[in-house]
Amino acid sequence: MADGLEGVVAAETVLSHVDGLGGRLVIRGLDVGEIACGLGYEAVAGLLLDGFFDALPRGHALVTALGAARIDVFERVERHVADAAALPPIEGLRTLVARLPDGDDLDTALRLIAAPAVITPALVRAADREAPIAPDPAIGHAADMLRMLGRPADAARASALDAYLGVVSDHGLNASTFAARVVASTRAGLTSATVAGLSALKGPLHGGAPGPVIEMLDGIGSPDRAEAWLEAALDRGERLMGFGHRIYRVRDPRADALKRVVARLARESGGTGRLAFAERVEAAALAVLRRRKPDRPLDTNVEFYTALLLESLGFPPAAFTCVFAAGRVAGWVAHAREQTASGRLIRPQSRYVGPMPDLAA
Repeated sequence: MADGLEGVVAAETVLSHVDGLGGRLVIRGLDVGEIACGLGYEAVAGLLLDGFFDALPRGHALVTALGAARIDVFERVERHVADAAALPPIEGLRTLVARLPDGDDLDTALRLIAAPAVITPALVRAADREAPIAPDPAIGHAADMLRMLGRPADAARASALDAYLGVVSDHGLNASTFAARVVASTRAGLTSATVAGLSALKGPLHGGAPGPVIEMLDGIGSPDRAEAWLEAALDRGERLMGFGHRIYRVRDPRADALKRVVARLARESGGTGRLAFAERVEAAALAVLRRRKPDRPLDTNVEFYTALLLESLGFPPAAFTCVFAAGRVAGWVAHAREQTASGRLIRPQSRYVGPMPDLAA
């Protein structure tokens, strides 16, 4: 039996292809590097949803429809934000998404794709005792997310967040996407499937890891301390956050795509010091891992440069997983629709290894 279902093919999909040996990610026929080069999150969401809804808007019409969905979400959750903000951000997000109507139609899909972009800034602001900012449906999805956070939403920053949301929008049958597909196979509805995805994403072995990258960088403090700090962490049995991946046996292609986004934003903002420091830490970590774990393929993963990018955009580390969800939700919705189209309930078998009753007694 495959441990953790490793190597087991559980579905056929048109949505994404993860090549762990070659270090390649393809989303709906596009290399992840193309996704990061200005395609825009609305366009990526449109690609993922294409073929699953008969009346799916195209081009600017989809931008308009997603803007209207952000307004809809805000009106539904605004009065509940303060209570949800008492929870950790990912739990607050899950709580508020669970309040949204369930269904399988396009309105439900767009509302769910809009939800993390609206709810995450509201929760961050509520934690700082600031009122939520209503969406502006006339601007792009990423720019509006930054504006609702109360951060600058200039073209460079909006483009950087746009790239991030697209890069993480789908990634094969990862834990959260598989959870969403299992729930969707029961015909529970897209909201139920999305809540399942959020619950899986909460785990530190999946979407909960980018925040600790910042803790690691802050703990190291300066490049000259990197190697000793990393060695000590491994001596304590700790993982080096931002390195290693369950699927990739080479460098995560999303890491390179996001590193280019971070570098572009740093140049445009004039703040390259943090990136240079992170690159020194990355080099030290890879050297330490090669020396300490020569038989394990541990390279930079998406979380390392995700942390740098989201930090530079003004998101607190506690909310990083919520921003991840703001990108991945389009993939969850598309996978849920793909699963329900197959008409099959996901029901794997198990092998019983416990005691049997004594029938002779």
